[in-house]
Order: sequence, then C-alpha cells, then structure tokens
Amino acid sequence: MPNIIVRPDWQLSEKDITPESIYQNRRLFLKQLGFTGAALIGGSATGCGKEPEAKVAPSVAASKEAANPNSGRKYPARRNPEFNPKLPLTDAEVAGSYNNFYEFTLVKEAVKNKVGKFIISPWSIQVGGLVEKPVTLDFAELEDSMPLEERIYRFRCVEAWSMVVPWTGFPLSMLIDKLKPKSDAKFIRFETFNKPDQAPGMASSNYPWPYFEGLRMDEAMNPLTMVVTGIYGKPLPKQHGAPLRIIVPWKYGYKSIKSIVKIDFIANQPKTFWETLASDEYPFESNVNPAVSHPRWSQATEKVIDTGDRVRTQLYNGYGSYVAKLYPKV
Repeated sequence: MPNIIVRPDWQLSEKDITPESIYQNRRLFLKQLGFTGAALIGGSATGCGKEPEAKVAPSVAASKEAANPNSGRKYPARRNPEFNPKLPLTDAEVAGSYNNFYEFTLVKEAVKNKVGKFIISPWSIQVGGLVEKPVTLDFAELEDSMPLEERIYRFRCVEAWSMVVPWTGFPLSMLIDKLKPKSDAKFIRFETFNKPDQAPGMASSNYPWPYFEGLRMDEAMNPLTMVVTGIYGKPLPKQHGAPLRIIVPWKYGYKSIKSIVKIDFIANQPKTFWETLASDEYPFESNVNPAVSHPRWSQATEKVIDTGDRVRTQLYNGYGSYVAKLYPKV
C-alpha cells in the first residue's frame, strides 16, 4: 500500500521611464476599457517575503522581455499574503518539464522541446459576445496595465497528479469588470490559438482544435480565478501556456485553459473541448472531488510530481472556504 500523507486543509498560518509611443498606446488601451489612473493604482496588491528564486532558463525571460520591454519590470511580483501557504513549492524544472499541452505533443516531458516555433508576440485577445463594447486586447498592453501579484496555488490534474506552483497574474474578475459584460451573460467561453504550423500536435492529431473551455460567470468572478502571465517569478514560458492562461485552482487542470486568443460572454452553458470528446469523463463542472472517481481511475489520492509522494485529495483541492457556496448540492 502507498504511504498516505494527510496534509491539513489549505489555510493560512499568518496573517524606468516609459517611451512616449508605448505610453500613448497604453492610454488608448486603458481608455477603451474604461480604466483611469486612479482605478489602475487602486488595484495594487500587497505581499510578503518570497521563496528563493527559482531556476528559469535565461532565454525564456529574454524572449519575453523582447516581446514586451516593460514586462521584466513587473517580475517578480509581490506575493499576496492571503495565498502564501506553508507548503513546499514544486521544483521549477520539474514543473516546466511535465506539461499537458496536446497542441504540441501528447508526451508531457517533450512539450518544452516542441514549442520553439510557437510565436507569442505580438499576441491579441478578441473579446466579444454579450459585452457592451467588443474589443481586441493587445497582450503587452494588458499585462502592463494590470497590477500583478503572485499567488501560491495547488494544481491538481484529472490524471491524479499534483504540484504546488507560484503563479503571477491578476484576478479574472478585474478584467471582467472593465470589459462590462451585459446582464444576460451567464457564462464565459475561452478559446486558444489555432496554429498547426507552429504547434506540431495540432497538425498530427484529429482533435477538434482549437481548444475551448468555459466557466459560469460566478466561477469566473470568484476571487481565486486568475489570469496568469507568469510563474516562479518570471514571465510565463511557452510550455506553461504563454503569454496568458487561466488558473481555476479548485477544478481539474484542463479547465485552466492556456494561450488564450478569444473570450466570449454568452447566455447559455458552452460545450468544452474534453466534454465534447467524453462527457462522462470530463463534465463541464469538473471540480476536484475525491469521492467522485474518474471512470478509469480513483480520484481519492494524487501523486506529487517532484517527490512521488501519494497524498489524499481534498474536496475542491482544499479551497472549500472560497468556493463551496457555489455548489450547495455537494
């Protein structure tokens, strides 16, 4: 029998000048979204001490700096003390070498070697559907306009493995508020890139690309849900979903869509990628629940990827105090 390690519930133990052209573009972008200087400053986050800086390949940071000259000034972001649990972080090299990104390959350990042709700058995100003003966002401008913070989250894959990761980004709710969806928007649908010339897995498989996912609006507005632009104190590497992805820490990892190019606000529940392929295995909700087995394996325990420890899985991945109220029937 494996050695089961029972961890406590995730609770806290304690409380350069910008070139003129960039500045003007930023002002236009912020005006489109209804930002003001006061609103931008007002969202700044506070933080506390950080873990020792993780090892990240210099080329990763350098390439992102070239894509957005202001980007490096925002990393590392300050850690939000509300999301700073006393748990050991997964080794950065392991986390960057064990990735599900089928657009590139089905082999987790090979993803980082298959992303070299993937172009992440320039990058734009189309916003449409039930929104007051459809808009196309420039990623570099978006990243520069938002107050970034670091949060440590547990990440649980549906395949019953897990990691503990320091993500950098901002609450999705902050962006939604600026985009002003209409009152009849009850769901939000995300879509990733469709570039088989850059992503070999898309060219060699018959999956229904591009990848697409969705959330209820109350899930998207939950304070835990993040737009992620960085990891381990650096801009997000390609294998982790650069340049931006979503993190929904109480749901299985496939709900946290990577490399987003499209956001639509809609009235009805959207179909999702894996739900379309196997709805009995990957339903829309997909909350972490140790009592509900996957049809092909138990979800009661999970393997910590860098230590190999087998630990008990927690309901909602340990975030019940934040999200249990969203699911009263559980």
